[in-house]
Amino acid sequence: MNLVEKKEKLARLESFAESLGFDGFGVTRPELGPVGERFGKWLRAGYDGEMAYLRRGAEQRKNPRLVLDGVKSILCFRTNYYAMEKDMSYIAHRETADISIYALNKDYHDVITPRLREMEKRIHTQFEGCRTRIYVDTGPLLEKPLAQQAGLGWVGKHTNLLTQGTGSWYFLSEILTDVALPQSQPADDHCGTCRSCIDICPTKAIVAPYVLDANRCISYLTIELKGVIPVEYRKAIGNRIYGCDDCQIVCPWNSYATKTDDPDFQKKQDTLKLIDLIQITDATFRQRFKGSPIKRIKRRGLLRNVAVALGNSGNPQAIPPLIKVLDDDEPLIRAHAVWALGELAGGEILPVIRKKLNDENEDIVRVELARVVARFNGGCG
Repeated sequence: MNLVEKKEKLARLESFAESLGFDGFGVTRPELGPVGERFGKWLRAGYDGEMAYLRRGAEQRKNPRLVLDGVKSILCFRTNYYAMEKDMSYIAHRETADISIYALNKDYHDVITPRLREMEKRIHTQFEGCRTRIYVDTGPLLEKPLAQQAGLGWVGKHTNLLTQGTGSWYFLSEILTDVALPQSQPADDHCGTCRSCIDICPTKAIVAPYVLDANRCISYLTIELKGVIPVEYRKAIGNRIYGCDDCQIVCPWNSYATKTDDPDFQKKQDTLKLIDLIQITDATFRQRFKGSPIKRIKRRGLLRNVAVALGNSGNPQAIPPLIKVLDDDEPLIRAHAVWALGELAGGEILPVIRKKLNDENEDIVRVELARVVARFNGGCG
């Protein structure tokens, strides 16, 4: 098959990708060059936090040829999820939970995977006998550098992919194949001297341009971190209970973003009142968040985050439901409720907490109790 034929087939594939809902398409070779070494340096600095899967797949991430034997091309796709306009005013609504835009409706894995399967079938039709493998943020690939090489955008200073005239509100996905295809023109960096994302980050997680310390990132703290949220970051979390969009909100390139009309990514009209969320049961959680990305952090993770947000809300009406949460079976939730009660009620809450947790034997809860007691010098209890 000559180059002209391959380009014609590739054009047909791009057209088909657009019909499936992908709004970006490009092809790159499976080489990363110095990007792989920078990833290794990032890991050595400990910026991956508790995301052990990144280290387990480190060599594959540095070298896509270890992901699919004989891979010659990687097709990269972009999917717009921008469902609603959002500005920084959301932080003023302290009694309402904030959820990253991408998680407001269906889990993107469940939406994009079937589309990639259709794409994969079409590739096999165009290139009979070829081998392929698909990924939607699920495999050992450095997908953002690959997408940059495929011309979909450049990795910005906040480490998200950015596209001129489009912004960054989109998902990435890939298909690896053993067919050698014409390569796309790599995208150039257009961040310039801008540092809006660096300056806005509530926890200063962007420790240098293009370098993110996940340990500080609110998206990591509210999603990837499974245990206790470090005290030093709790106030900065504000009302965010699943992810953080701040660095994307302030990015000038996102002024060009257009809303998606994809029904799978439209915002659900569920209540996001923190007081309502702190009271949900296991059954309610499973029902409400079935098919949502939020299901991955389970009820214990969600209510941990909600407790922190309530502690930041300044709302005294949250005190009774938080006291009730001290009876919850999950120690992770109890621990963060203790902190939240201290924030909302001060030393006056100590007698209640001590009575409720008199027989507490979970260390993470006892540590929070001791911290509140020490803070208020024994309070009135």
